[in-house]
Amino acid sequence: MPFNLPNILTWLRILAIPLFVGIFYLPHDWLSPTQQNLVATLIFAGAAITDWLDGYLARVLNQTSAFGAFLDPVADKLMVCAALIVLVYLERLDAPIAFVIIGREITVSALREWMAQIGQSKSVAVSFLGKIKTTSQMIAIPLLLYHEKIGEHFDPQQVGTWFIYIAAVLTLWSMFYYLKAAVPKVLEDETKRS
Repeated sequence: MPFNLPNILTWLRILAIPLFVGIFYLPHDWLSPTQQNLVATLIFAGAAITDWLDGYLARVLNQTSAFGAFLDPVADKLMVCAALIVLVYLERLDAPIAFVIIGREITVSALREWMAQIGQSKSVAVSFLGKIKTTSQMIAIPLLLYHEKIGEHFDPQQVGTWFIYIAAVLTLWSMFYYLKAAVPKVLEDETKRS
């Protein structure tokens, strides 16, 4: 397990998850609900920035590794899943939407693992559709975490809800895209083995 700057940033993202969740369990005389929202939003935004930064640094510093390639998506999924569960707990997100997004992440991760085992990992490489889905999530989640109105006209809860619904639709669409690409390869592999 190489300890380099990109991997350290990824580990920091994972270690931030208990802090992120714990913010909402602090007594209100320590942090008001508005302050909890702000701190949680900043932690999530920081995690999103380090997600981009660790990949960038790994390429620029030539510090890519198999372990980093494994750990980075795990850290991303853990942070997103934690945020979705917190949002359901805070009643800012409907549980079925969280279930769709978390279920897709588990399904696609398992599919990628299976495809790697049969030497077809390029069949389920990240698609442009998956990137749009991730962007929608990364816009929606901080807005839903912040929750408080900004000025008279901007309602982060409403805008975040729109983006999370878009993300949920893209989540299903991208999952079917990956399944459509993978199923023929899986059937071909099964035919070869039998």
